[in-house]
Amino acid sequence: MPKASVKRSIECKKEQLIDLVLDIEKYPDFVPFCMGAKVHEKKEQGDLLLIIADLTIGKGPFKDTYKSDVKFNKKKDSIYVTNLDGPLKHLENKWQFKEENKITKVSFEVDFELKNDFLNIVMTKSFQFGLDKIADAFEERAKKLFSKT
Repeated sequence: MPKASVKRSIECKKEQLIDLVLDIEKYPDFVPFCMGAKVHEKKEQGDLLLIIADLTIGKGPFKDTYKSDVKFNKKKDSIYVTNLDGPLKHLENKWQFKEENKITKVSFEVDFELKNDFLNIVMTKSFQFGLDKIADAFEERAKKLFSKT
């Protein structure tokens, strides 16, 4: 199964970065290969914000949509995502946010498996590169939205 992780330090408030990550419907505006996003359900349950959303990922004629279950834990400043439906056999991604001196340290881990074994092999080779590109996109978006310059 492809696995990868990235860590970044971004000059913005933790709440701003969390809001950016939870604004799923804006992903097609800045996340590489994200062609569409739709939130089906969003509700609060105690210290959790629960979201059910679709992301359409692809390039050119090759695209697929997967449904995910997103849980934001307000007390732990973490977001946990699992797949519900689509081309993924397994998906787990975790975001962790920690603010120190106006810098938010974010850690993003992804572990997934596609239903197609051949594509799993292909993805394993290039997945860290792809995840770095996604992290770059979130960092650039944060700078654009929250930078004081």
